[in-house]
Amino acid sequence: MRHRTGYKKLSKAADQRIALLRGLTLSLIKEGKIRTSKKRGQEVRRIVEKLVALSKKGGLASLRKAVSMIPAKGPVSEFFKTAPERFRGHAGGCTRLTVIGTRRGDAADMVLVELL
Repeated sequence: MRHRTGYKKLSKAADQRIALLRGLTLSLIKEGKIRTSKKRGQEVRRIVEKLVALSKKGGLASLRKAVSMIPAKGPVSEFFKTAPERFRGHAGGCTRLTVIGTRRGDAADMVLVELL
């Protein structure tokens, strides 16, 4: 049974998984969209939704919490400046996953993760 499973392991050790998700999240914040596998995209979506909620809340404590999640102060602070007015009407669902096909090497489902 998979009750109360908090995250997907992505076949990586904990430090590698955290580094991978931080890098993908940072790329999504900077570029606005990324192309990745479906499972990785779902995990990145969870992190980005939390960052959007923190940016809407505002304040120094929220910014510090976000920087502890994604340790790149410059892009995160820029995201905090633009995100509250960008996602003002959204109660959630600030990212979109669009299936774009399968990867050639291993036939993994590929998605386009983008900020709305």
